[in-house]
Amino acid sequence: MKSLQTIVRMLYIRRHEGAAERALSAIALVFLINGTVLASWISRIPAITDRHGLSTGQVGTMLMALAVGAIISFAIAGVGINRNGSAKTTMVFGSLFALMLPLIGLSPSIWMLVPVFVLFGAGNGGMDVAMNSQGVEVEQTLGRSIINSLHGFFSLGGVVGAALGALAAGLGVSPSVHLPIVGVVALAGLWWLKSNLIPDAHVETGAQDEPVFALPPRAMWALGVIAFCSAIGEGAMADWSALYLDAEFDTGGAIAALGFAAFSFAMLIGRFSGDRLVDRYGSPLMVRVGATVSSVGLAVGLLINTPLAIIISFAFVGLGLSVLFPLVFKAAASFPDVSRGRAVAGVATIGYTGFLVGPPVLGWVAEPTSLRVSMIIVAILCGAVILLAPAMRQQRTVGSARQHPVSAD
Repeated sequence: MKSLQTIVRMLYIRRHEGAAERALSAIALVFLINGTVLASWISRIPAITDRHGLSTGQVGTMLMALAVGAIISFAIAGVGINRNGSAKTTMVFGSLFALMLPLIGLSPSIWMLVPVFVLFGAGNGGMDVAMNSQGVEVEQTLGRSIINSLHGFFSLGGVVGAALGALAAGLGVSPSVHLPIVGVVALAGLWWLKSNLIPDAHVETGAQDEPVFALPPRAMWALGVIAFCSAIGEGAMADWSALYLDAEFDTGGAIAALGFAAFSFAMLIGRFSGDRLVDRYGSPLMVRVGATVSSVGLAVGLLINTPLAIIISFAFVGLGLSVLFPLVFKAAASFPDVSRGRAVAGVATIGYTGFLVGPPVLGWVAEPTSLRVSMIIVAILCGAVILLAPAMRQQRTVGSARQHPVSAD
């Protein structure tokens, strides 16, 4: 009940509160909007595929366009954060993200869809980097952990978007109507929240001369590898959990869907519970615990290998991985001697490559062996994160809560 009250309080912007508390509510809603927009499109993939008569290969082309746009945008957003601040960069990329959603529903052909998806992916990727940087800025201003809860709001937005998509599909509302409505509401919401975001407290020196595309410093690669392994784990659950249950046990679609549902619900709970645990035990220990829970939980499930055991093991994967990505973004944004924009963008690029290459590689591995072998690889990668947890210690020291002007304008 206390966690629920905290969630509701974070979502309600009280004008009489300080700038930092209003910024907390605003950035939580930004994460919620991001998750809602993304899930709205995902929920209508079948309808869009049917409308355009797309083959599996053409759907793959759309998804590749989305990924290419995202990866390109990471570095651009990083430079934007250093030059203009995370609040303004969040608004620019968030607006692009929301504006492209209606065009997905309205595009008359796949040839129009491809450039739209490049821009949609760019909006999502840049918004992801910028809103995480703003989240860390708010966290350091407040002097307490909030980053896990913010990612929880993204997950909650995914639930909202998926539910709206399912409702629209059930009522026979076409994507050409549904997606523009969501896009317009999302855009209006972002601009309503704009004045409550806070400017970055620090000024990046030399930001004007910083290259747009640059690899992160060698010392940060451990953070990137943690994100990479976590992304492969999340991607495996999203793309292969239902197929594993159906192929291994012939469960049928309804039972097979419970695997990803268990993963998603556990991740949501883990993220909303994570901040208090991080404040109490610290990031390195929580990364070790998260990696252990996901690795051991999945390994035990694969060892027992019954439908119930696998579904429970997928829940443990969600619980364990829930803290990894948020804490990696936090550590990157707080890394010493590296501009925040470059740090977050660099780690995001490495990490999200795992989302891009992980699921297909696992499929290629499963072709001559089995999906069980692919899941064993996921368990091993989750376990490898334990060895990289000391990288979480290299952060800027954050003192007491900082004071900010009221508006990011």
